[in-house]
Amino acid sequence: MSGVAPKPRDPRIVAAIVASALFMQNLDSSVVATALPSMARDLGRDPVHLSVAITSYLVALCVFIPVSGWVADRFGPRRVFMWAILVFTGASALVGLSQGLGTLVAARVLQGLGGAMMVPVGRLLLLRRVSKEELLTAMTWLTMPALLGPVFGPPIGGLLTDAVSWRAVFWINIPVGALGLVLVWRFIPEMDPQDPGPLDKRGLTLWGVALALLVSGLETIGRDLLPIWVTVVTLGLGAAASVAAVLHSKQAVRPAVDLSLLSIPTFGMPMLSGTLFRIGAGALPFLLPLTLQLVFGLSASGSGLLTFATALGALVMKPLIRPVLRRFGFRRVLVVNSVLAAAGVAVCALFNADWPPVAIFLVLAAGGLSRSLQFTSMATMAFADVPQNKLAAATAMTGTIQQFSVALGVVLGSLTLSAGMAWHGTSAPGLAEFQAGFLVAGLVMLAMLPGALRLKADAAARVSGNRPGV
Repeated sequence: MSGVAPKPRDPRIVAAIVASALFMQNLDSSVVATALPSMARDLGRDPVHLSVAITSYLVALCVFIPVSGWVADRFGPRRVFMWAILVFTGASALVGLSQGLGTLVAARVLQGLGGAMMVPVGRLLLLRRVSKEELLTAMTWLTMPALLGPVFGPPIGGLLTDAVSWRAVFWINIPVGALGLVLVWRFIPEMDPQDPGPLDKRGLTLWGVALALLVSGLETIGRDLLPIWVTVVTLGLGAAASVAAVLHSKQAVRPAVDLSLLSIPTFGMPMLSGTLFRIGAGALPFLLPLTLQLVFGLSASGSGLLTFATALGALVMKPLIRPVLRRFGFRRVLVVNSVLAAAGVAVCALFNADWPPVAIFLVLAAGGLSRSLQFTSMATMAFADVPQNKLAAATAMTGTIQQFSVALGVVLGSLTLSAGMAWHGTSAPGLAEFQAGFLVAGLVMLAMLPGALRLKADAAARVSGNRPGV
């Protein structure tokens, strides 16, 4: 297998190919939020309650990502990556064929299984081929093509939803997945499998149960989906499983989730404090399309044409990230930009029907600039000081925490809307509920500031090229 294709000399080639998987996943994530109202009407569900279509996928990611590093080492990352693309693509077709909420959720869970292997294993294929000095360039190349998903997702998703059906937005993954498979087969050689040791089945079970119960419990708070006692028991069991998972991971010789990585400052800060930022930012893609469609009365395509400004701003920022980090360093960028990015989400609370579309577009694009800088900076810094023998564990943990954060972001948005409706005694969210959602999301993002302030001035200087005092 290792002789299938010559080894690429330039890591940017591998980054661009791996990014096709990120493109597919990000495209899928962005079109779901845009198509949500149409899906709800077709399936006879409340749009707010149908957030389960998003969270079920994210929960599946969180449950299966921890095992991705072990599977990649055991069977070879290229082989696993190709199978993951195949599963994700097939599950996308099944989502488009769903006739009820149960089959929709089941297909989304299968998608989550494919995504759980696809993204972290693809990142591992890249990280094992680059030096620390090449890391920032490689990560920028990896994320730039992936941003085309959110750029094209909202407008394409909106147009397909209005012109054809919400089902068509999932079927566009089929040609993208097929292209990704061909490119991986042709240009990325297999790496020799490694000995990951015995699989930590107990740890995987505990972490999977904990994450699934916590997200499921939070998803049902105040939603009248389940009796309140079921929600309380679910959250209690999730908390207990979390404690057991942490204790097990600290004692196990080769844990499924290696918590010792958090002692590396440049890894621990993005994983812990950065989680708060991701949760707040993760609420925006859920809240924004609903605001534009349910409150301002835009169509799915009209909403998509506005919300794609966020990803367009992020795409514009990508070439600027390297010079910005070289000039100011990771610590200063993360501190200052956390405030700017939080403000970029909170300002959405000022939107109303009197705002001209071009003004909304410009505000969203500016917010996309700052969030792109923050996300790429955290993602790059996280691997700056991780040793080679821990890269598989680090990519698995990074993927788990990132997707869990996004799931909690959707939960945060839906909980804020539900709380607002209960407070005002209304059956549907209005402008006031969405305004509260944007403000709460901005405040949660700002909570990462103390962690960023604790970084050293020369944190990950080898990667950024910034040398304070030199």
